[in-house]
Amino acid sequence: MNVLLISPGFPSEMPLFTEALAKVGAGVIGLGDQPIEALPDVARRALSHYLRATSMWDEQKTVREVLDLAKRIRIDRVECLWEPGMILAARIREALGVPGLSVDQTIAFRDKEVMKQRLDAAGIRTPHHHRASSANAVREAAERVGYPLIVKPIAGAGSADTYRIADRTELEGVIPMLRHVPEVSVEEFIEAEEFTFDTICHGGRIGYFNICWYRPRPLVARSHEWISPQTIALRDPHVDRLAPGRRMGARVLEVLGFRDGFTHMEWYLKDNGEAVFGEIGARPPGARTVELMNYACDIDTFTGWAEAIVHGRFSQRVDRKYNCASIFKRAHGQGWIRRIEGVDHFLGRYGRHVMVMDLLPVGAHRRDWKAVLISDGMIIVRHPDLAKLVEIADSAGADITLYAGS
Repeated sequence: MNVLLISPGFPSEMPLFTEALAKVGAGVIGLGDQPIEALPDVARRALSHYLRATSMWDEQKTVREVLDLAKRIRIDRVECLWEPGMILAARIREALGVPGLSVDQTIAFRDKEVMKQRLDAAGIRTPHHHRASSANAVREAAERVGYPLIVKPIAGAGSADTYRIADRTELEGVIPMLRHVPEVSVEEFIEAEEFTFDTICHGGRIGYFNICWYRPRPLVARSHEWISPQTIALRDPHVDRLAPGRRMGARVLEVLGFRDGFTHMEWYLKDNGEAVFGEIGARPPGARTVELMNYACDIDTFTGWAEAIVHGRFSQRVDRKYNCASIFKRAHGQGWIRRIEGVDHFLGRYGRHVMVMDLLPVGAHRRDWKAVLISDGMIIVRHPDLAKLVEIADSAGADITLYAGS
Protein backbone atom coordinates (compact mmCIF):
# COMPACT_ATOMS: atom_id res chain seq x y z
CA MET A 1 0.00 0.00 0.00
CA ASN A 2 1.19 3.51 -0.84
CA VAL A 3 0.16 6.22 1.64
CA LEU A 4 0.34 9.92 0.86
CA LEU A 5 1.10 11.65 4.17
CA ILE A 6 0.62 15.40 4.40
CA SER A 7 3.32 17.22 6.40
CA PRO A 8 5.57 14.27 7.28
CA GLY A 9 8.05 16.43 9.19
CA PHE A 10 5.90 18.85 11.20
CA PRO A 11 4.70 19.12 13.97
CA SER A 12 7.39 17.44 16.06
CA GLU A 13 5.71 14.01 16.35
CA MET A 14 4.94 13.65 12.65
CA PRO A 15 8.29 12.04 11.74
CA LEU A 16 7.45 9.20 14.15
CA PHE A 17 4.15 8.57 12.37
CA THR A 18 5.97 8.73 9.03
CA GLU A 19 8.51 6.19 10.24
CA ALA A 20 5.73 3.96 11.59
CA LEU A 21 4.05 3.73 8.19
CA ALA A 22 7.30 2.52 6.66
CA LYS A 23 7.81 0.05 9.53
CA VAL A 24 4.50 -1.68 8.80
CA GLY A 25 5.33 -2.01 5.11
CA ALA A 26 3.73 1.03 3.48
CA GLY A 27 5.33 3.05 0.72
CA VAL A 28 5.25 6.55 2.20
CA ILE A 29 4.80 9.53 -0.11
CA GLY A 30 5.37 12.79 1.69
CA LEU A 31 3.57 16.00 0.75
CA GLY A 32 4.89 19.27 2.16
CA ASP A 33 5.95 22.81 1.41
CA GLN A 34 9.60 22.61 2.44
CA PRO A 35 12.57 21.08 0.61
CA ILE A 36 13.14 17.44 1.43
CA GLU A 37 16.56 18.34 2.84
CA ALA A 38 14.81 20.34 5.57
CA LEU A 39 12.83 17.34 6.85
CA PRO A 40 14.01 15.62 10.04
CA ASP A 41 16.20 12.62 9.30
CA VAL A 42 13.64 10.18 10.72
CA ALA A 43 10.99 11.37 8.30
CA ARG A 44 13.30 11.64 5.29
CA ARG A 45 14.62 8.09 5.69
CA ALA A 46 11.08 6.69 5.82
CA LEU A 47 9.88 8.30 2.59
CA SER A 48 9.81 6.45 -0.71
CA HIS A 49 8.88 9.67 -2.53
CA TYR A 50 8.37 13.33 -1.68
CA LEU A 51 6.24 15.93 -3.43
CA ARG A 52 7.06 19.51 -2.58
CA ALA A 53 3.91 21.51 -3.20
CA THR A 54 4.31 24.73 -5.15
CA SER A 55 1.80 26.45 -2.87
CA MET A 56 0.66 24.05 -0.16
CA TRP A 57 -2.47 25.90 0.93
CA ASP A 58 -3.69 26.65 -2.57
CA GLU A 59 -5.85 23.55 -2.36
CA GLN A 60 -6.89 23.39 -6.02
CA LYS A 61 -3.30 23.69 -7.20
CA THR A 62 -2.03 21.11 -4.71
CA VAL A 63 -4.78 18.67 -5.69
CA ARG A 64 -3.75 19.04 -9.35
CA GLU A 65 -0.11 18.37 -8.45
CA VAL A 66 -1.08 15.23 -6.54
CA LEU A 67 -3.26 14.02 -9.41
CA ASP A 68 -0.31 14.48 -11.73
CA LEU A 69 1.88 12.47 -9.36
CA ALA A 70 -0.77 9.73 -9.20
CA LYS A 71 -0.32 9.16 -12.94
CA ARG A 72 3.17 7.89 -12.15
CA ILE A 73 2.87 6.53 -8.59
CA ARG A 74 -0.16 4.68 -7.24
CA ILE A 75 -1.72 6.32 -4.17
CA ASP A 76 -3.96 4.08 -2.07
CA ARG A 77 -4.63 6.29 0.96
CA VAL A 78 -4.25 9.93 1.95
CA GLU A 79 -3.51 10.70 5.60
CA CYS A 80 -3.04 13.89 7.59
CA LEU A 81 -2.47 14.11 11.34
CA TRP A 82 -2.05 17.88 11.50
CA GLU A 83 -5.18 19.98 12.01
CA PRO A 84 -4.60 22.65 9.30
CA GLY A 85 -4.18 20.02 6.58
CA MET A 86 -7.35 18.01 7.23
CA ILE A 87 -9.54 19.62 4.58
CA LEU A 88 -6.75 19.46 2.01
CA ALA A 89 -6.40 15.72 2.70
CA ALA A 90 -10.13 15.24 2.20
CA ARG A 91 -10.10 17.13 -1.11
CA ILE A 92 -7.23 14.96 -2.35
CA ARG A 93 -9.09 11.79 -1.30
CA GLU A 94 -12.17 12.84 -3.20
CA ALA A 95 -10.13 13.72 -6.30
CA LEU A 96 -8.32 10.35 -6.21
CA GLY A 97 -11.36 8.32 -5.16
CA VAL A 98 -9.55 6.66 -2.24
CA PRO A 99 -11.01 5.68 1.17
CA GLY A 100 -11.13 8.02 4.15
CA LEU A 101 -13.05 11.02 5.44
CA SER A 102 -14.79 13.09 2.78
CA VAL A 103 -14.78 16.90 2.83
CA ASP A 104 -18.25 16.91 4.40
CA GLN A 105 -17.19 14.46 7.11
CA THR A 106 -13.97 16.35 7.76
CA ILE A 107 -15.81 19.63 8.24
CA ALA A 108 -17.63 18.02 11.16
CA PHE A 109 -14.26 17.41 12.81
CA ARG A 110 -12.99 20.94 12.08
CA ASP A 111 -15.98 23.28 12.43
CA LYS A 112 -17.11 23.21 16.06
CA GLU A 113 -20.61 24.44 15.24
CA VAL A 114 -21.22 21.84 12.53
CA MET A 115 -19.74 19.23 14.86
CA LYS A 116 -22.14 20.06 17.67
CA GLN A 117 -25.15 20.45 15.40
CA ARG A 118 -24.70 16.91 14.08
CA LEU A 119 -24.27 15.53 17.58
CA ASP A 120 -27.26 17.51 18.84
CA ALA A 121 -29.36 15.91 16.11
CA ALA A 122 -28.23 12.49 17.35
CA GLY A 123 -29.24 13.27 20.93
CA ILE A 124 -25.71 13.65 22.31
CA ARG A 125 -25.40 16.24 25.08
CA THR A 126 -23.31 19.21 23.98
CA PRO A 127 -22.94 22.67 25.54
CA HIS A 128 -25.57 25.13 24.32
CA HIS A 129 -23.85 26.99 21.49
CA HIS A 130 -24.14 29.61 18.77
CA ARG A 131 -21.91 30.70 15.87
CA ALA A 132 -20.80 34.34 15.68
CA SER A 133 -18.68 36.25 13.16
CA SER A 134 -19.00 39.83 14.44
CA ALA A 135 -18.84 41.65 17.75
CA ASN A 136 -22.60 42.20 17.77
CA ALA A 137 -23.24 38.56 16.92
CA VAL A 138 -21.06 37.54 19.88
CA ARG A 139 -23.10 39.82 22.16
CA GLU A 140 -26.39 38.43 20.86
CA ALA A 141 -25.20 34.83 21.24
CA ALA A 142 -24.05 35.55 24.79
CA GLU A 143 -27.52 36.75 25.72
CA ARG A 144 -29.03 33.55 24.33
CA VAL A 145 -26.51 31.22 26.01
CA GLY A 146 -26.29 33.04 29.34
CA TYR A 147 -23.35 33.52 31.69
CA PRO A 148 -20.87 32.10 32.47
CA LEU A 149 -19.92 31.13 28.92
CA ILE A 150 -16.99 30.19 26.71
CA VAL A 151 -15.89 31.88 23.50
CA LYS A 152 -13.61 29.83 21.24
CA PRO A 153 -12.57 29.76 17.55
CA ILE A 154 -14.83 27.73 15.27
CA ALA A 155 -11.86 25.92 13.70
CA GLY A 156 -9.26 26.17 16.45
CA ALA A 157 -7.22 23.44 18.09
CA GLY A 158 -6.56 23.20 21.81
CA SER A 159 -7.53 26.15 23.98
CA ALA A 160 -5.87 28.97 22.04
CA ASP A 161 -8.01 32.15 21.84
CA THR A 162 -10.49 30.55 24.24
CA TYR A 163 -11.99 32.59 27.08
CA ARG A 164 -14.28 31.96 30.02
CA ILE A 165 -16.54 34.97 30.47
CA ALA A 166 -18.50 35.63 33.65
CA ASP A 167 -20.61 38.64 32.64
CA ARG A 168 -21.18 41.39 30.08
CA THR A 169 -18.31 43.50 31.37
CA GLU A 170 -15.82 40.66 30.83
CA LEU A 171 -17.30 40.01 27.39
CA GLU A 172 -16.63 43.59 26.31
CA GLY A 173 -13.02 43.20 27.46
CA VAL A 174 -12.55 40.02 25.44
CA ILE A 175 -14.22 41.08 22.17
CA PRO A 176 -11.24 43.26 21.05
CA MET A 177 -8.92 40.26 21.57
CA LEU A 178 -10.95 38.25 19.04
CA ARG A 179 -10.54 40.61 16.10
CA HIS A 180 -8.06 38.26 14.41
CA VAL A 181 -10.43 35.26 14.74
CA PRO A 182 -12.84 35.10 11.75
CA GLU A 183 -15.56 33.12 13.50
CA VAL A 184 -16.19 31.91 17.04
CA SER A 185 -18.47 29.57 18.93
CA VAL A 186 -20.22 31.06 21.95
CA GLU A 187 -20.95 28.18 24.32
CA GLU A 188 -22.42 27.33 27.68
CA PHE A 189 -19.70 26.97 30.31
CA ILE A 190 -19.80 23.47 31.80
CA GLU A 191 -18.69 23.33 35.44
CA ALA A 192 -17.00 19.94 35.55
CA GLU A 193 -13.78 17.97 35.37
CA GLU A 194 -12.31 17.58 31.89
CA PHE A 195 -11.14 14.35 30.27
CA THR A 196 -10.16 12.99 26.88
CA PHE A 197 -11.30 9.96 24.92
CA ASP A 198 -8.54 9.05 22.46
CA THR A 199 -8.88 6.18 20.00
CA ILE A 200 -7.19 4.26 17.23
CA CYS A 201 -9.88 2.81 14.96
CA HIS A 202 -9.88 0.38 12.06
CA GLY A 203 -12.87 -0.50 9.93
CA GLY A 204 -15.15 1.55 12.17
CA ARG A 205 -14.11 -0.39 15.29
CA ILE A 206 -12.12 0.93 18.24
CA GLY A 207 -8.87 -1.06 18.44
CA TYR A 208 -7.38 0.96 21.28
CA PHE A 209 -8.63 3.73 23.53
CA ASN A 210 -7.21 5.97 26.22
CA ILE A 211 -8.69 8.41 28.74
CA CYS A 212 -6.64 11.34 30.03
CA TRP A 213 -7.52 13.61 32.95
CA TYR A 214 -6.57 17.28 32.74
CA ARG A 215 -5.28 18.87 35.97
CA PRO A 216 -6.46 21.60 35.98
CA ARG A 217 -8.81 22.18 33.06
CA PRO A 218 -6.88 23.60 30.07
CA LEU A 219 -8.82 26.85 30.20
CA VAL A 220 -7.70 27.40 33.80
CA ALA A 221 -4.11 26.42 32.99
CA ARG A 222 -4.00 28.92 30.13
CA SER A 223 -5.23 31.70 32.40
CA HIS A 224 -2.49 31.53 35.08
CA GLU A 225 1.20 31.52 34.21
CA TRP A 226 2.29 30.06 37.56
CA ILE A 227 0.43 26.78 36.95
CA SER A 228 2.34 23.71 35.76
CA PRO A 229 -0.44 21.95 33.78
CA GLN A 230 -0.74 18.18 33.95
CA THR A 231 -2.20 15.60 31.59
CA ILE A 232 -2.69 12.19 33.21
CA ALA A 233 -3.25 9.03 31.18
CA LEU A 234 -5.36 6.90 33.51
CA ARG A 235 -4.39 3.30 34.18
CA ASP A 236 -7.99 2.22 34.63
CA PRO A 237 -10.23 3.95 32.08
CA HIS A 238 -12.83 1.21 32.60
CA VAL A 239 -14.02 2.47 36.02
CA ASP A 240 -17.76 3.04 36.32
CA ARG A 241 -17.31 6.77 36.90
CA LEU A 242 -15.92 7.21 33.38
CA ALA A 243 -18.49 4.97 31.68
CA PRO A 244 -20.68 7.88 30.46
CA GLY A 245 -17.68 9.35 28.64
CA ARG A 246 -16.72 6.01 27.09
CA ARG A 247 -20.25 5.43 25.82
CA MET A 248 -20.51 8.97 24.50
CA GLY A 249 -17.12 8.74 22.77
CA ALA A 250 -18.10 5.58 20.91
CA ARG A 251 -21.42 7.12 19.90
CA VAL A 252 -19.72 10.31 18.64
CA LEU A 253 -17.47 8.27 16.35
CA GLU A 254 -20.49 6.40 15.02
CA VAL A 255 -22.47 9.57 14.33
CA LEU A 256 -19.57 11.34 12.60
CA GLY A 257 -18.75 8.26 10.51
CA PHE A 258 -15.15 7.82 11.60
CA ARG A 259 -13.56 4.53 10.53
CA ASP A 260 -9.76 4.48 10.41
CA GLY A 261 -7.02 6.25 12.34
CA PHE A 262 -6.52 8.39 15.44
CA THR A 263 -9.13 10.56 17.16
CA HIS A 264 -8.86 12.92 20.11
CA MET A 265 -12.05 13.89 21.95
CA GLU A 266 -12.42 16.13 24.99
CA TRP A 267 -15.41 15.86 27.31
CA TYR A 268 -16.70 17.01 30.68
CA LEU A 269 -17.84 14.99 33.68
CA LYS A 270 -20.21 16.89 35.96
CA ASP A 271 -20.61 16.24 39.67
CA ASN A 272 -23.97 14.57 39.00
CA GLY A 273 -22.29 12.02 36.69
CA GLU A 274 -23.51 13.58 33.43
CA ALA A 275 -21.07 13.48 30.52
CA VAL A 276 -21.06 16.50 28.21
CA PHE A 277 -19.29 16.54 24.86
CA GLY A 278 -16.53 19.11 24.34
CA GLU A 279 -14.96 18.69 20.90
CA ILE A 280 -13.23 16.11 18.73
CA GLY A 281 -10.44 16.03 16.15
CA ALA A 282 -9.71 13.34 13.57
CA ARG A 283 -6.08 13.30 14.68
CA PRO A 284 -3.94 12.27 17.64
CA PRO A 285 -3.72 14.44 20.74
CA GLY A 286 -0.92 17.00 20.81
CA ALA A 287 1.61 18.06 23.44
CA ARG A 288 3.36 14.65 23.30
CA THR A 289 0.29 12.88 24.70
CA VAL A 290 0.86 10.00 22.27
CA GLU A 291 4.19 9.47 24.03
CA LEU A 292 2.36 9.59 27.36
CA MET A 293 -0.03 6.88 26.21
CA ASN A 294 2.90 4.72 25.15
CA TYR A 295 4.58 4.95 28.55
CA ALA A 296 1.32 4.12 30.31
CA CYS A 297 1.04 0.75 28.58
CA ASP A 298 4.59 0.11 27.25
CA ILE A 299 3.18 0.01 23.72
CA ASP A 300 3.85 1.90 20.49
CA THR A 301 0.75 3.75 19.33
CA PHE A 302 2.65 5.38 16.46
CA THR A 303 3.02 1.91 14.95
CA GLY A 304 -0.46 0.98 16.17
CA TRP A 305 -1.94 3.84 14.15
CA ALA A 306 0.07 2.85 11.07
CA GLU A 307 -1.00 -0.78 11.35
CA ALA A 308 -4.65 0.27 11.61
CA ILE A 309 -4.31 2.40 8.46
CA VAL A 310 -2.32 -0.07 6.37
CA HIS A 311 -3.51 -3.48 7.58
CA GLY A 312 -6.87 -2.74 9.19
CA ARG A 313 -5.97 -4.05 12.64
CA PHE A 314 -4.48 -3.13 16.01
CA SER A 315 -2.49 -6.14 17.14
CA GLN A 316 -0.53 -4.86 20.14
CA ARG A 317 -1.48 -6.19 23.54
CA VAL A 318 -2.67 -3.35 25.75
CA ASP A 319 -1.51 -4.04 29.30
CA ARG A 320 -2.46 -0.96 31.30
CA LYS A 321 0.40 -0.94 33.81
CA TYR A 322 0.72 2.67 34.89
CA ASN A 323 -0.94 5.98 35.43
CA CYS A 324 1.27 8.37 33.49
CA ALA A 325 1.50 12.16 33.76
CA SER A 326 3.08 14.91 31.72
CA ILE A 327 3.90 18.11 33.58
CA PHE A 328 4.54 21.28 31.59
CA LYS A 329 6.92 23.83 33.12
CA ARG A 330 6.86 27.61 32.76
CA ALA A 331 9.85 29.72 33.70
CA HIS A 332 9.69 32.65 36.11
CA GLY A 333 10.65 35.89 34.42
CA GLN A 334 11.29 36.80 30.80
CA GLY A 335 14.19 36.38 28.41
CA TRP A 336 16.77 33.60 28.62
CA ILE A 337 16.83 30.67 31.03
CA ARG A 338 19.40 31.61 33.68
CA ARG A 339 19.13 28.74 36.16
CA ILE A 340 17.08 25.65 36.99
CA GLU A 341 16.50 24.59 40.58
CA GLY A 342 15.09 21.48 42.21
CA VAL A 343 15.90 18.86 39.55
CA ASP A 344 18.48 16.93 41.60
CA HIS A 345 16.26 16.87 44.68
CA PHE A 346 13.26 15.72 42.61
CA LEU A 347 15.24 12.97 40.88
CA GLY A 348 16.66 11.86 44.21
CA ARG A 349 13.12 11.24 45.48
CA TYR A 350 11.35 10.05 42.35
CA GLY A 351 13.97 9.35 39.68
CA ARG A 352 12.95 5.76 39.01
CA HIS A 353 9.45 6.97 38.06
CA VAL A 354 10.71 9.61 35.62
CA MET A 355 10.48 8.65 31.93
CA VAL A 356 11.28 12.03 30.36
CA MET A 357 13.01 15.16 31.66
CA ASP A 358 13.05 17.60 28.77
CA LEU A 359 13.56 21.16 30.03
CA LEU A 360 14.99 24.09 28.12
CA PRO A 361 18.72 24.35 28.84
CA VAL A 362 20.35 27.31 30.53
CA GLY A 363 20.94 29.95 27.87
CA ALA A 364 17.85 29.12 25.79
CA HIS A 365 15.19 31.78 25.30
CA ARG A 366 11.97 30.95 27.09
CA ARG A 367 8.86 30.26 25.03
CA ASP A 368 5.52 32.04 24.92
CA TRP A 369 3.53 30.05 27.46
CA LYS A 370 0.22 31.27 26.02
CA ALA A 371 1.07 30.02 22.53
CA VAL A 372 2.81 26.69 23.29
CA LEU A 373 1.43 24.17 25.80
CA ILE A 374 4.80 22.46 26.23
CA SER A 375 6.08 25.90 27.33
CA ASP A 376 9.63 25.76 28.70
CA GLY A 377 9.85 22.01 28.97
CA MET A 378 8.07 18.93 30.16
CA ILE A 379 8.48 15.97 32.48
CA ILE A 380 6.80 12.58 32.11
CA VAL A 381 6.38 10.39 35.19
CA ARG A 382 4.50 7.17 35.83
CA HIS A 383 3.35 5.01 38.74
CA PRO A 384 0.80 2.18 39.12
CA ASP A 385 -1.01 3.98 41.96
CA LEU A 386 -2.94 7.09 40.95
CA ALA A 387 -2.58 8.89 44.32
CA LYS A 388 1.19 8.34 44.25
CA LEU A 389 1.36 9.48 40.63
CA VAL A 390 -0.45 12.71 41.55
CA GLU A 391 1.99 13.25 44.41
CA ILE A 392 4.95 12.87 42.06
CA ALA A 393 3.40 15.13 39.42
CA ASP A 394 2.56 17.81 41.98
CA SER A 395 6.12 17.68 43.27
CA ALA A 396 7.46 18.19 39.75
CA GLY A 397 5.18 21.19 39.42
CA ALA A 398 6.05 22.75 42.76
CA ASP A 399 9.69 21.86 43.34
CA ILE A 400 11.33 22.24 39.91
CA THR A 401 11.72 25.89 38.93
CA LEU A 402 13.17 27.56 35.85
CA TYR A 403 14.26 31.18 36.16
CA ALA A 404 14.58 33.48 33.15
CA GLY A 405 16.07 36.92 32.80
CA SER A 406 17.57 39.37 30.32
